[in-house]
Amino acid sequence: MTCGAGVEVVSVIVGVGLDVAQVSRYRFGERELAWFARKVYTEREMAYAMRKRNWAERLAGFFAAKEATRKAFGHAIPWRSVGVGHERSGKPIIELFGWAERLPHERGVRTIHLTITHSAEIAAAVVILES
Repeated sequence: MTCGAGVEVVSVIVGVGLDVAQVSRYRFGERELAWFARKVYTEREMAYAMRKRNWAERLAGFFAAKEATRKAFGHAIPWRSVGVGHERSGKPIIELFGWAERLPHERGVRTIHLTITHSAEIAAAVVILES
């Protein structure tokens, strides 16, 4: 690919992660939901999910996105250091917090692509790291 100045721009995929989650595992009672939320989800993720009628599908999708991100980078990242946000259009994006914010720079990652899908039974996410 070339940009307007005639300079060739090369993009390279430096990581891919995929994860699938069973939605039924995220249909928590109130007490379990509070505990799991404190351990795994950001406040923004919880606020977003709980505004939805099928919140368990969103939580499963967010978990799959977090796990797919960990797989794409090739190592464990604390759950709450990886978050799912949304652009104004509704497109999901990966957000990194704390020391994990440095990972893209350290790995030469310019763009993190995320897609999430879910049904009443299954949620899945794919993360692609591009340099």
